[in-house]
Amino acid sequence: MTAEQAVQPSPSNVSPRDTGDTGPGIFSRPYAAATLTFAAVMFLTGFAALAVVPTLPTAAQDLDGVALFPLVAGSFVAAGLLGGVLGGHWADRSGARRPLALGMVLSVVTLLVSASSGSVWQLVIGRFVDGLAAGMVAVSVTTAIGQSYPEYLRPRMLALMSASWIVPSLVGPPVAGVVSEAWTWRAVFYGLAVLTALPSIALVAVLRRAPAGDGDGPDLPGLPPEEERASRPPLFVAAMLSLGAALGQYGVSGWDVRHLLFVGAGVVLLVVFAPRLLPTGTWRSTRGLPTAVLLRGLTSGTYFTVEALVPLMLITERRVAAVTVGVAFTASAVLWAVASWVQGKLLQHVARHRLVTAGALIMAASVAFAVAGSFAGASPMWAMVAMPLAAIGMGMLDPCVTVLSLSHSAPDRLGHTTAAMQTNMNLGQIVVLALATAALNAGLAAGTGRLGGYAVTFSLLLVPPLLVAALAVRARNDRRGDH
Repeated sequence: MTAEQAVQPSPSNVSPRDTGDTGPGIFSRPYAAATLTFAAVMFLTGFAALAVVPTLPTAAQDLDGVALFPLVAGSFVAAGLLGGVLGGHWADRSGARRPLALGMVLSVVTLLVSASSGSVWQLVIGRFVDGLAAGMVAVSVTTAIGQSYPEYLRPRMLALMSASWIVPSLVGPPVAGVVSEAWTWRAVFYGLAVLTALPSIALVAVLRRAPAGDGDGPDLPGLPPEEERASRPPLFVAAMLSLGAALGQYGVSGWDVRHLLFVGAGVVLLVVFAPRLLPTGTWRSTRGLPTAVLLRGLTSGTYFTVEALVPLMLITERRVAAVTVGVAFTASAVLWAVASWVQGKLLQHVARHRLVTAGALIMAASVAFAVAGSFAGASPMWAMVAMPLAAIGMGMLDPCVTVLSLSHSAPDRLGHTTAAMQTNMNLGQIVVLALATAALNAGLAAGTGRLGGYAVTFSLLLVPPLLVAALAVRARNDRRGDH
């Protein structure tokens, strides 16, 4: 494989609308090797990421670091900011295969670091490096898809990437939970390191055997020295952004003056440095790429906040069994993949921005179910429905937002665009969840009761998806017909 070398598809400017979509498919001879390799990489990435989740609380407790659990969980997202920028800019300069290979190798290393943790701070470091690797892999794969596949195949490839997480989501968490309960949480990390090591070594070996003379990336003209310097990744900015996110995550682990100072410092860093990694006009929703990147942050933040707060409410307040909530997680993963397949296969001729609007309205409906399920007299099943329904909305709109973003990007800026999407996705998760948590605590302080606090929080969470539905039209690409 390589996204650029194992497949060298013939360049084509023909749109599927002109051909009836009779061109080669993602498993046809020109694309099969890259398609299978991308699927394998995403499968392993998903398995490692999802299997670790149930073990983290046990690991933090065993290492006497329960108070720092927000940092243990949040360091992964914080590091993803830096990993996405590094991987995206590297992919633009020399092709996606090298950051992809390094990301896979780092994934093995970080699992070993976490498995051997003697303190909670070592576990935090392991999770941070894991986020760095995951950010590089995610951006590299998406960039490589943009570099290697014609536009009409990109929705199908992105749907396949989502589908590659189905088995990990079904098998990973329960197996990891059983191993952690019956043996030790360290065995989960060591086992995942072994599982990931051999495919990672094979991937690096295949990448090193790329055909001579093909180069690492797209055949682009050389840049003048001054433009070459300007195109270097803003690693300092990305590092400051990751630091700001980490400080914020540490700050919410306590409510004294010291922790509040950490929160304040994190907010300052995010406000100062985030705009430098996003397209100009992102937060003003300027038409085109800035709006597409904005939509990624709003939708991702909404979805992952639902996935965090709804289970918390169901288990701690509504006394729903954890295994029942686990079924909702499994249903969410499956329905995300199904919705992603539907948008890529059955709805491929529908304008992408219209599918974004539809997906956002479905997400708004899911939040409304969460509101209904937060009232004491209502069945908790109302809130349970929110998780899979939100997954349907994300499965429909998330690949469409990616396609729209790539369609607005020049061929030699695909990695930069993908890094911006990854950055705002992580920022959305951090910011929306933080604001929702603040609203929940404010509701509790106002005496609304715990369930009343959740009702207020979920009501406010209706704003982001409704905003996405209204702004989606500003992300359309009229030049390419938005398909």
